[in-house]
Amino acid sequence: MTVQRVVSLVPSLTEAVAACAPELPVGVTDWCSHPAGLTAARVGGTKNPDVRRIAALAPDLVLANEEENRPQDLAALRAAGLDVLVTEVRTLDQGLRELDRVLVAGCGLPRPDWLDAAEAAWRDLPARPARRTAVVPIWRRPWMVLGRDTFAGDLLARLGVRNLYAGHADRYPRIGLDALNAGPADLVVLPDEPYRFTAEDGPEAFPGLPAALVSGRHLTWYGPSLTQAPAVLAAALAAAR
Repeated sequence: MTVQRVVSLVPSLTEAVAACAPELPVGVTDWCSHPAGLTAARVGGTKNPDVRRIAALAPDLVLANEEENRPQDLAALRAAGLDVLVTEVRTLDQGLRELDRVLVAGCGLPRPDWLDAAEAAWRDLPARPARRTAVVPIWRRPWMVLGRDTFAGDLLARLGVRNLYAGHADRYPRIGLDALNAGPADLVVLPDEPYRFTAEDGPEAFPGLPAALVSGRHLTWYGPSLTQAPAVLAAALAAAR
């Protein structure tokens, strides 16, 4: 079947598909912000998509992710007769493979040049043994941090930053602020999504640590942003001294 209409429930996949074929997305989430000028219908959030509205758009394919989207929503979409492609991304290599699966096998598009460029950008990084150990909050009230098996943790490791909680049993554990500050970390990495940490909101909670304010899109999205991510993230990490 030729795919001509796509609903994406994952912001990074929305950007990836639209960068290759801007006419394909007919429905996207309220959180889909890239590329600029998206005109596709908004179908709710990643955790609360409007199944009826999605079905009414008659997509040939719905793109989802096993972490960002709830199983019950995906089941409802399938029950409505829709074809749902679900990605799983825990590492950079897995993310690159899934992008090829979505774009080429799923949407029937030619493999984009930017995907080759992203692979090369990360492949050509010099080997970097872990030089710093970081706490990586992703939310506050309550405080939540990166734990085991995360895409963002893998990217940081490739840039010489070890996630202090990489061995935690949970992928996104809740850790009290006192415990976060008492650990052996020598850096706090604060992305601007999903919680929007800023220079005025976040660093003050870690008075003993230098803070790296980083682009959440470059740290957590898998798509065209991966081509610039090594340089963008390395610069932000280097500035935190």
